[in-house]
Amino acid sequence: MASLEDLIPTVNKLQDVMYDAGIDTLDLPVLAVIGSQSSGKSSILETLVGKDFLPRGTGIVTRRPLVLQLNNLASNSPLINEYEEDSERDDIVEDKEPTLEDHLRKTQGYEAQRNDEWGEFLHLPGRRFYDFADIRNEIQNETARIAGKNKGISRIPINLKIYSPRVLNLTLVDLPGITKVPIGEQPADIERQIKNLILEYVAKPNCIILAVSPANVDLVNSESLKLAREVDPHGKRTIGVVTKMDLMDSGTNALDILSGKLYPLKLGFVGVVNRSQQDIQANKSVEEALNNEDAYFIRHPVYRTISTRCGTRYLAKLLNQILMNHIRDKLPDIKARLNTLIGQTEQELQTYGGTGIITKENRASLVLQLMNKFAARFVSSIEGTSSDISTKELCGGARIYYIYHNIFGNSLESINPTENLSTTDIQTAIRNSTGPRPSLFVPELAFDLLVKPQIHLLLGPSERCVELVYEELMKICHNCGSPELARYPKLQSKLIEVVSELLRERLGPTRSYVESLIDIHRAYINTNHPNFLSATDAMADIVDARKRRRTRGPQTMDLEHAKKVLNNDASKKEASSSSPVPESENIGGSESSSEDDEKDPSKQSKDSFLNYFFGKEQQRSHQMNGLKDAYSMSANQPQTNDLPDFENFRIQEASQPTDDHQPQLTEREELECELIRRLIVSYFGIVREMIQDQIPKAVMCLLVNFSKEIIQNRLVTKLYKESLFEDLLMEDQNLAQDRQKCVKLLETYTEASNIIGDIL
Repeated sequence: MASLEDLIPTVNKLQDVMYDAGIDTLDLPVLAVIGSQSSGKSSILETLVGKDFLPRGTGIVTRRPLVLQLNNLASNSPLINEYEEDSERDDIVEDKEPTLEDHLRKTQGYEAQRNDEWGEFLHLPGRRFYDFADIRNEIQNETARIAGKNKGISRIPINLKIYSPRVLNLTLVDLPGITKVPIGEQPADIERQIKNLILEYVAKPNCIILAVSPANVDLVNSESLKLAREVDPHGKRTIGVVTKMDLMDSGTNALDILSGKLYPLKLGFVGVVNRSQQDIQANKSVEEALNNEDAYFIRHPVYRTISTRCGTRYLAKLLNQILMNHIRDKLPDIKARLNTLIGQTEQELQTYGGTGIITKENRASLVLQLMNKFAARFVSSIEGTSSDISTKELCGGARIYYIYHNIFGNSLESINPTENLSTTDIQTAIRNSTGPRPSLFVPELAFDLLVKPQIHLLLGPSERCVELVYEELMKICHNCGSPELARYPKLQSKLIEVVSELLRERLGPTRSYVESLIDIHRAYINTNHPNFLSATDAMADIVDARKRRRTRGPQTMDLEHAKKVLNNDASKKEASSSSPVPESENIGGSESSSEDDEKDPSKQSKDSFLNYFFGKEQQRSHQMNGLKDAYSMSANQPQTNDLPDFENFRIQEASQPTDDHQPQLTEREELECELIRRLIVSYFGIVREMIQDQIPKAVMCLLVNFSKEIIQNRLVTKLYKESLFEDLLMEDQNLAQDRQKCVKLLETYTEASNIIGDIL
C-alpha cells in the first residue's frame, strides 16, 4: 500500500484518464463545493490556491463545473524545467514566432518568480499558464464557448490543474451558485437547472460535500445545507464552511454552529474570513490575507479557544486529510468496479468480433466458420434445439407444426363438401349422365361428375399450407444472424440470399407435388373404399331420419314406401310393356316376407333396389335381372289410392339449403339427390383425411428436410471462393466504429486498473 500522500495524485490520474476517454462511469472520490451566490465560494478556492484566478462579477459567474486539481510540487521536481525544454524544441521545429508569454517567461526575473507555479487545462494539453490572470480569461472564454455568452449554464466541466509548492493535494469541483430568482438574462427555470446540475455531483456516494454558508445569514436558511441534506440526510459526508465570520452582527457569534451543537455534521464546521472586496481592489496578497485571518481568530474573545480549528489554512489541511482517508476507503470498491467494467467490456468486444484484426491467411477459415454457424442455427431453429428459443411466440419448427395441425387442419375441416351444390345442380348432373334415355337407376357417372370438383376444393388450403411453411422457413433464414455475423453485412446478406434461393427452388416442386396429390385423388373415385358409405346404408339412414321426423305426425315413411315411389316413377318412364309377373316375384316379395321386412329395417336396406346399383360387384349380376323384372311388373300394376300421401314428403335434411326458384322435384328425384349428397359427403371425408395426412408429409420431405440437408453444401458451393472473401468480409462502418470505441474503453479501464494497482 502506497502512502496517503500518493492517493490524491492517483485519483487525479484516474480523472485525467477518464477525461481523455470521454467517459464518466467511475464514481471517483471528489470534493464538491456548493453554496448560494456571493456566499464566498470563489474566495475559499482562491485562498486554497493562493492566487486570484477565478472570474468575478454579479449574477452567475460560475456557469460550468470547474474541476480543480491542486498538485503539491516539490522544489526540485523535474516538471518545473520539463516544459522549458519542450517549448524550446517546439520553437525550433515549428519556427513559430514567440509570444509575449514566452518572452516574459524567459526573462530571469519572471522565471525566478513564476516557473514553479502554473496551471494547465485538459482541453489545451501541453500548454502551461504561468500568469493566473490568463487562467481567469481562459475560464471565461471556455465557458462562453460551451455555455454561450448569456447567463445559461452547461454541465460539461472545465478541468484545471494547478501545480505549486504552496498548495496541498486536493481535488475540488466548483459548482454554480444556488439562485432562487432569475435576474437579467437568466433563464426562467435557472433554479431547477442549477439544482439538477449540483445533484449530478453531490448525489454520488463518493462525493464529499463542501457546503458553504455565510455567517451573516441564519443557518436554517442556508441553501447549501438544505441541498446537502437531500442527498446526505445524516450528515456523514458533508463539511460545513461558515464564511464571512467577521461580518456577523456585533454581539453575536457562530460558536454553537462551529461546535456542532446547532446543526450536527459528522465532519464538522470550519469558520473562515474571506478577503473583502476592498482587499482585492487594494491588491492585498493572499498570504497577507491568510495572516490577517489567523490573527482575527486568535484575538477574538469567543473564537480564540477554537482558533486552531478555524481559518483557511486549517480548512485546507482538513480537506486534504478527509479526502485522503475517503480515497483510501473507496479505492478497493473502485478497483472492484473497474474489474467488472473490464469484464463487461471484453464481452461486448467479443460481440463485435474481437479486436477486428483479420489476416489474409485466416479469411477462408473465418468465412467457413460463419457459414457453418449460420447453417447450424437454421437447422436448430427447425428442430427446436436452438439456444435462444423465444418464449414470447411460436417460431421455427414449433410454428411449422402449428401450421400443419392447426391452420391447415382447421382450414380443411371448415370446408363444407356440398355447400356449393344445390339440389338443382345434383339433379342436372344425374340427368346429363343418363343421355337421351330415362334412367332406371341412379347413375354412378353422376356421382363421379359431382365429387371430383368437390375434391378440388382441397387444393386451396393445401397450397396455402405450402406457402405458410415456406414463409416460416424464410423467416427462420432471416433470423439466423448473430452479433458476430452482423459485423459483415455483405456476408450475412449473401448467406440469406443463397438460402432464400434454395427455398424458392424447392417451393415449385413442392407445390407441384401437392397439386398432383389432389389430381391423383380426382383421377380415380374409389367407391370400393372400406370407409366409404354404401348406398344401402345411406338409404337406410335417410329413411330412419325421415321416420324420426315423422313421429310428430300421423303418417310414417319406411323403406317400402320409398321403393314404391321409385317403382311408380320408373313405370311412368317405361315405354314398353311386359307380361304379367307373378305376385310372388314382386320387389316386396310375399306378404309374410313384407311383414318380416317391416319388422327388420336392416333387411329392408339390404333388399332395396339401390343395393343393386351401388352394392358390391359380386352382388350385381344375379340381382340385376330381378330388379328389371320388378320395374317391368310395377309398370303394369294398377294404381291404387291406398298409398300414403307423399305430398309433404322431403328426404333432404333440414339443414340442407333450398332454392326457392328451383323446379319442383318428384319424390324419386328427391331421393336420388339426397342419396348423391350423402355419398359425396362420405367420400369427401375420406379424401380430406388422406390429404390432411399426406400434405404435411410431402412438405416436410420436399421442402423442409431437403433444405435442412442441403443448406450447408449449397452455402459452401456458392460462397466459399477465394475471390469473394475480401468483399464478403467487408465490415459495417458503424459496427467498426462501435468496436473501436469499445477497444478504447477497454484500454482506458485497463490503464485505470493499473494505476490503482500500483498503490494497492
